[in-house]
Amino acid sequence: MTQVAIQGEAGSFSHAAALETHGSALQLVPCSTFEDLFDAVEREVADRGIVPIENTLAGSVHENYDLLSAHPLHVVGETELRIRHCLIASPGTDTRHIARVASHPVALAQCRRFFLEHPNLVAVPAYDTAGSVRDLMTGKGVADAAIASSLAAELYGAAVLAEGLEDHAENYTRFLVVAREPAPPEQASKLSLMFTLTNAPGVLHRALGVFATRGLDLTKIESRPLPGRPWEYLFYLDVLGDADEVEEALDELCTFAPVLRVLGAYPGRS
Repeated sequence: MTQVAIQGEAGSFSHAAALETHGSALQLVPCSTFEDLFDAVEREVADRGIVPIENTLAGSVHENYDLLSAHPLHVVGETELRIRHCLIASPGTDTRHIARVASHPVALAQCRRFFLEHPNLVAVPAYDTAGSVRDLMTGKGVADAAIASSLAAELYGAAVLAEGLEDHAENYTRFLVVAREPAPPEQASKLSLMFTLTNAPGVLHRALGVFATRGLDLTKIESRPLPGRPWEYLFYLDVLGDADEVEEALDELCTFAPVLRVLGAYPGRS
């Protein structure tokens, strides 16, 4: 049975992503923080980790880009999950008696319109979406309801009072699967890498050009500041294309990128 680490509790959207990537025959390893998740995989407490990396409403999860840089793990897969937020409470709860609604700050931010339409409700930040449901059902919560997934309601015996609270229907989160060993190269169709560049005119254009001239598709570009080196950056790229062309592009990039690391070559989502 595969042990899969997630940040948060059972019933979270990361749990749903773990079920999508590994099926129901898994052992969940809940972690309090993303740092704990990476440590759990690195220390062999878990076989894999499920890491949210970007959301179509909230944008990139910068902390996890930094953790990918800081830990020697490999990206071995990915999935894209539709995020559907639900208003959840104890069975039999009358919505007129709800005053405080708890959830993770990112989930609350994705449901701003719901709170604008219900000015009587107070949003209460919590460390986890599913954890807010668990606390509600065990009497440890400080709110009358929670915003989380329907999976959380099912697992903790709560009731879904309303669905689709998110501001936009096109609300998706992309998750990466990380592991200690790389994915089999013959299965790879996508590559994630990070690199640094010297501060010189046109150098970023040159770096991106090694992929453009070979017709390779850059599906994601992200930059993060380098700690202790003001105004210098670490660049992250996701690349789709022919493996031989990608290898040639990396060989050329190596000639002028001081640091280059392949984070993983893995099957891209269809």
